[in-house]
Amino acid sequence: MNRAELRKLIRGISVAIPTAFDNDMRLDLPTMADLTRWWVESGLGTDYAPLKVAAAWGEGPDLSDDEWPQLLRTVVDAAGPDAVVMCALKEKSTMHTIEDAKRAQDLGAIGLQIELPYNHHPNQDDYVRHFTTISDNIDIGIMIYNTFWFGAPPIEAETILRMKDTEHVVAVKWNANREGLDYDDMRKFSADFNVIGNGQGVRCVQNGGAGFVSASAPAYPAYDLKVWSLIQEERYDEASEMETKFRDAMGDWRKRTTERSGGYRQAKGIMAVMGHPVGPPRLPTLPMDDAELTELAEILKGLGWPVPEKTAVAL
Repeated sequence: MNRAELRKLIRGISVAIPTAFDNDMRLDLPTMADLTRWWVESGLGTDYAPLKVAAAWGEGPDLSDDEWPQLLRTVVDAAGPDAVVMCALKEKSTMHTIEDAKRAQDLGAIGLQIELPYNHHPNQDDYVRHFTTISDNIDIGIMIYNTFWFGAPPIEAETILRMKDTEHVVAVKWNANREGLDYDDMRKFSADFNVIGNGQGVRCVQNGGAGFVSASAPAYPAYDLKVWSLIQEERYDEASEMETKFRDAMGDWRKRTTERSGGYRQAKGIMAVMGHPVGPPRLPTLPMDDAELTELAEILKGLGWPVPEKTAVAL
């Protein structure tokens, strides 16, 4: 696919789907297939809500090089030929990232989320070299993930603009809440790249961006689909109210549950409460306990979410 075609696909809600494990923390592929079919029936996996496999919220860094391709194949096959599925790749050298990218492409991914190569202590020239070389070796899209918090310098707006003619680098997952970065710097490159905001959909689109990341959409797709619909209709006040309402309602619970154990246990908790359990997180992260899940259920009910009466407890 060419750059224009890819920009029509990697936009909207970037849906970070969880990875299902059984009680022995092994991949639960039948559950992933069932969930994928439900996600597609619920309106996800489209050109405005691509499913993203093996991202951080999907415990991608915990998946082995034998596991993530199985997971991707399962989701692609279950989603069907018309669905839009992306794959997140772990940080590796350029050569090894190309190998993984070709594998993901062969398995049916239309795009990749690729982190900064932070273990290489890169500079801005290294970023251009890394992403341009990957682009030259694949036929699917690349969304750069500005993962500077792992110790690398953030990718700068001017550096991103140096890649505007790179055929397959079509999107940037923009996060600028640390290192003194200015979130609104995205205005410098949002005309040339699809900018996906980290949890700031309205602000991102008003800056010329193309969407936002969601870890809650897999549990209740209708909420984020409504936010995106309002944004597309330029009903920004209503969309912002929904974003703020969810963020404020979840804020204290998220803080306290993260303090108890890090990782991505919250993604699994919200799935369980909404009646779609996906098993425990992998160690060292602790599963949610009954009290945490019960409190979460009450929060979501307060937001108007259709929490089942008999929801899952104690993953």
